[in-house]
Amino acid sequence: MTGGGTAGHVVPNFAVIEELRKDGEHKFLYIGSRGGVEEKMAKDAGLDYRGVACGKFRRYFSFRNFLDFFKVPIGFFQARGILKKFHTDVLFSKGGFVGVPVVLAAASLKIPIVIHESDFVPGLANKIAARFAKKICVSFEESKKYFKKFSEKIVVTGNPVRVEVGEGKKEKALLFTGLSGTKPVILVVGGSQGAAQINNLVWNSLGDLLKTFEIVHICGRGKMNKSITAKGYAQYEYLSEEIADVYALSDLIISRGGANSLAEIAFLEKKALIIPLGKDASRGDQIKNAEVFAKRCGWEVLDSSAGKGEFLKGVEEAYNSPGDKCKSDVNGAERIAEIIFNH
Repeated sequence: MTGGGTAGHVVPNFAVIEELRKDGEHKFLYIGSRGGVEEKMAKDAGLDYRGVACGKFRRYFSFRNFLDFFKVPIGFFQARGILKKFHTDVLFSKGGFVGVPVVLAAASLKIPIVIHESDFVPGLANKIAARFAKKICVSFEESKKYFKKFSEKIVVTGNPVRVEVGEGKKEKALLFTGLSGTKPVILVVGGSQGAAQINNLVWNSLGDLLKTFEIVHICGRGKMNKSITAKGYAQYEYLSEEIADVYALSDLIISRGGANSLAEIAFLEKKALIIPLGKDASRGDQIKNAEVFAKRCGWEVLDSSAGKGEFLKGVEEAYNSPGDKCKSDVNGAERIAEIIFNH
């Protein structure tokens, strides 16, 4: 397994591993960057982990782009040695800059490669990996056009979703958060790194929101506002095993537009307000993801530049909308595990 940079490149791997384990005994090795988010997450999940050098391409001028370019060949040789020693039968890559040297190393060893693209618009890493992959798994039918040179390799699988996210208990979440459960509950989550813009919108609107709702706010590591101690408001840097219970408690979820997060919300049949990263801070992939899911699920979408008034209106409309009937009929993890097993 490889992929990293954000939790969105890591969590789907766990869903696929969960499915593969149903088929019998397999040995898993996770290859990622040294010190990246994927290292902690993989080790916390009890996976064998190896770190390699990798270079990140930044979509703005930076001298670090030049320096990181030379990390790729170093990571290639490191990954090659790791893959050989592990006697790897197949490599599954979820994308992200972390996966590039690992995919190239696997290709040089003629190890079958299966890749998966969560976003509507594929990232650069998966565009590179597609040339070497035996199978290209995508979440959206519409995404096939971005890999048209490799159309014979493409399989529309949907997004891999961890089954356990749907097994939470409201009662456990109430005990954990200290909320009363007497009002509808909003879960606010800005992705693995948190989202300063969403955090500020919530904090600036807190007095108005708490008149109607209770709130569980996942702020991101190092981004909590410890000066806020309002009744009906619980904030955390990050949640792991507790997230399933908090999901169960939630009546409305406010989220960024990461494809994996949106797939989990749809799987859980929750109402949602999506505030995707704008093109000034990303390649626009979250905007496309939000458009697709909003159309399919009836969710509300706000522009990344939205102010307090627009935000409060968006929350009201999202909560009063019927956008909670969007359960996916297919968990992509099942189909991906089948493809991996057959290669």
